[in-house]
Amino acid sequence: METETAGAEPAGTHEEVLAGWRAVLPACVAVVPLGLALGVLVVHSGLAWWWAPVLGAIVFAGTMEFLLVGLLAAAAPLAQIAVSALLVNFRHVFYAISFPLHRVHGAGWKAYSTFALTDEAYALTVTPESAGWSRARIIAIQAFFHAAWVICVAAGAGLGSLIPPQVVGLEFAVTALFVVLGLEAYKVRRSLPIPVLALGCAIVAALISRENMLLIAMGMFVAAIVASYVLTARRRRRV
Repeated sequence: METETAGAEPAGTHEEVLAGWRAVLPACVAVVPLGLALGVLVVHSGLAWWWAPVLGAIVFAGTMEFLLVGLLAAAAPLAQIAVSALLVNFRHVFYAISFPLHRVHGAGWKAYSTFALTDEAYALTVTPESAGWSRARIIAIQAFFHAAWVICVAAGAGLGSLIPPQVVGLEFAVTALFVVLGLEAYKVRRSLPIPVLALGCAIVAALISRENMLLIAMGMFVAAIVASYVLTARRRRRV
């Protein structure tokens, strides 16, 4: 008699993959302009077109990829690239706290899920319902988005000579996407102080230093959340 192995997927794996596809489809559509813009930037920066899909597949970090194109074109030192990557992607350290990685069984799958933990994947899997999602659905969300990003970036590189560099506003698609995701997250949790606190941290960080806004804002926000948690825990002990 065969026994079910630890971490085995449920019988409806195909349905879970389809559910993942349906969940990530809007995000895939939203990043089409940004992916095309990155491909165009690669070609217009003087790099070979094949750098576009390589960056999309291996780096797979939208903001960092845009920055990396300029660094590669300028032949920046490896140390500068490493520091830039750390500052830009530092927020992913906090993503891991609430991302349902415990649902992804298997060392190989867990490694890929960690690599493919993008902003979009995090936003889609941070809901309370995702705590019970299967590995198949979580990996499907990340893999489909990964594939869509590589295809869009490659297409942008192929069309680079046809799209003028003066075209502006393509990057706003991702901003609009996260506004919608933020609204949906509020509908689920109904916690107004959290988004207000995040907005306040962003505004203060922008006033302090626009160049380091992300790092400052994330640091302030995390410190505020930790302080709130400590105060709440102390109040519960007193009660």
